[in-house]
Amino acid sequence: MADALHYAHGEGVIHRDIKPENILIHNGRPMVADFGIALAVSAAAGGRMTETGLSLGTPHYMSPEQATAEKEITARSDIYSLGSMLYEMLTGDPPHTGSSAQQIIMKIVTEEAQPLTELRKSVPPNVAAATAKALEKLPADRFVSAKAFADALADHSFSSSSVATAGTPSAITRFPVRSAQAGWVVAGVVTLALIWSLLGRAEDAGLTTQFAFSLGAEVGGVPDIDISRDGRRIVQFQSPTGVEAGLAVRHLAAVDPVMIAGVWGGAPRFSPDGRWLAWGGAGSGLWKMPSDGGTSELITEECDNADWIDGSTLVCVGRNWGLARVSSSGGTVDVLTEPDTAAGEIGHWAPVALPGGTAVVFTSYRRPVSRIEAYDLRSGDRTVLVENASYARYARSGHLLYVRDDALFGIRFDPKTLRTEGEAVPLLDDVESAPSDAQAAFAISDNGTLVVVRHSEWRVPKELVWVDRSGTERSAYTTPGRYANPRISPDGEKVALTVWSPRRDVWIFDVGRIALTQLTRAEVSSFEPIWTPDGRRVIYTNETPSYDLYQVPVDGSAAPGRVISGVMDQYARDVSPDGATLAYRETWAGSTKSMLMPLDGSAPPVAFGDTTITSGSPQFSPDGQWLVYDAGTGGDRDVFVRRVDGTGGRISVSTNGGQDPRWTRRGREIVYRVGTAVYAADIDLEEEAAGSPHMLFDGPYPNDLSYDATSDGSRFFMIKSVERPEAQPILVITNFFEELKEKVGN
Repeated sequence: MADALHYAHGEGVIHRDIKPENILIHNGRPMVADFGIALAVSAAAGGRMTETGLSLGTPHYMSPEQATAEKEITARSDIYSLGSMLYEMLTGDPPHTGSSAQQIIMKIVTEEAQPLTELRKSVPPNVAAATAKALEKLPADRFVSAKAFADALADHSFSSSSVATAGTPSAITRFPVRSAQAGWVVAGVVTLALIWSLLGRAEDAGLTTQFAFSLGAEVGGVPDIDISRDGRRIVQFQSPTGVEAGLAVRHLAAVDPVMIAGVWGGAPRFSPDGRWLAWGGAGSGLWKMPSDGGTSELITEECDNADWIDGSTLVCVGRNWGLARVSSSGGTVDVLTEPDTAAGEIGHWAPVALPGGTAVVFTSYRRPVSRIEAYDLRSGDRTVLVENASYARYARSGHLLYVRDDALFGIRFDPKTLRTEGEAVPLLDDVESAPSDAQAAFAISDNGTLVVVRHSEWRVPKELVWVDRSGTERSAYTTPGRYANPRISPDGEKVALTVWSPRRDVWIFDVGRIALTQLTRAEVSSFEPIWTPDGRRVIYTNETPSYDLYQVPVDGSAAPGRVISGVMDQYARDVSPDGATLAYRETWAGSTKSMLMPLDGSAPPVAFGDTTITSGSPQFSPDGQWLVYDAGTGGDRDVFVRRVDGTGGRISVSTNGGQDPRWTRRGREIVYRVGTAVYAADIDLEEEAAGSPHMLFDGPYPNDLSYDATSDGSRFFMIKSVERPEAQPILVITNFFEELKEKVGN
């Protein structure tokens, strides 16, 4: 590593971010990687690496001169970082640790590292001496070059006076700061943390910089993120497997996020002063809580997915999926808009309040193409801003940001006249988004700090596997991809499933041939397939313009035909054994029902089951007389059985929650999902009683219609998440206003 740095320094390049993550091992040889900070600073300073005054690097391995944002940064800063790495390799910890970036930097600036030999007696004297010299506070006291550092490590006779005095307290602690800063350090008020030096100095210099960090847990779907208006804190909704959902709030100057549990809805939004977080989504109502943690307070059950108009009023998405307005203290919800369903409009989603509190930007959600509109809170007028776009955010630089095809675009925008100007310009590609839900993972603060989650880093590839009742797994298809909704054909020889390629389409997996073939090729998404009992046709959801149901012959002998259409979203779930009746799930504005309809269209659809609670995933018993389904409110769902004709009471199957049930063993058993696990329970339909559930197996199998069972219950076709780091990075770009002005214009 020292050899690589010596070469880079000889070429005039200072790395500035030496840390374990930037060292790669190739064929047993270490390689120093990621010279991104060096190149960015070099470009910003016109090649003058010592004149930027930026505090860059990673706190544990940062040199004292970096920590105090000295302008004179030389190659000896990299030597200090390399010494910090060696120290950690020998002891297990960096020279200075702490619970926050501020604490770590305070120690780097004011405290000597504990001598190596006190922590590890077997460290050779010359190695301890060389490490101590590399970690000297003053750059002039360190090695003159990385080569000299390496030579000292290999020289058994090397020694340094610093070894004898390293652990001895001194009357004066040496640190390379200007006299104007000395009083701050002595008084213990040094708060020049890495991020604040980066943000503050970069903003003053008009410099755009990038770095990445993680909030520390996985989450399903598009991550809901926001940044406070002062650009100091980032929040993300998280729902890691097996852990209570909540919010992660990360101060950019802190090492670790603050985890806030007890939050079961997404879309968190900081209040203008940063003291509160509003949250709520998926029918959970609208809530608020202190941004540093505390008890959530229900604002209203009549809307969710909100933004703050001012410190006491929010704009939200109402139960009619139009815009509404409500006080942060609760009370009457003022309905503002009604989606024009006759014109193909489904909802007014992702509202963002504009400065001054007089207008709102939102996504006019339509299928297959949405658009961005503005709503004037004074006049009630609507203005179309951008076609074929979703999820807008306003930038105080006078620009509107939005997403199209997983890319971030920008266009000039006047929040007073509610008009766009000029041409839209692509700014970033690879942005995580879901146009079908009008969601995207980006936010921008009032001072121009942009946070983005990359699509390529967020989406987890998946594998197709067979799992037996004991949990023994066997690969079904080795090519990773984005798979969902598998359904095994009646003869067990094929599996229909959803594949992103990149749009969602229905594909057929041939079990014997181990081959995957595309079935649907529409211009819009097609997904969540089921089989007809004869195995000849597949029924699926098609995005045209609502989520309507279509069917298509598996052999491609005929074009797809519509089964049912309407304002509601429909998702096919099962067909009765005689092929006469379709069971499907109907969803609209937070309401979910199980529906039954004759496939020949001889009668209108009817709701099945208990209509006082949401129900879904109905499945016919092998004799066609019973339906198993899951029902409940929010995430609290259980599995029940009831006669198809609705007579009699329901039979309770699950005891600890459950969803997505299947009949197995000729109707004598029901299997279902609880989290990532698969459970089974015996069922006696004559006695109308269920046995005690027991877990069959658990594993890295997402619980989102991501499995199916063979009719005899011996095997399960599972979608398995490919292993990835627990935390995925969030890209932070400071002073993004400069890039907007350069690319889009003032």
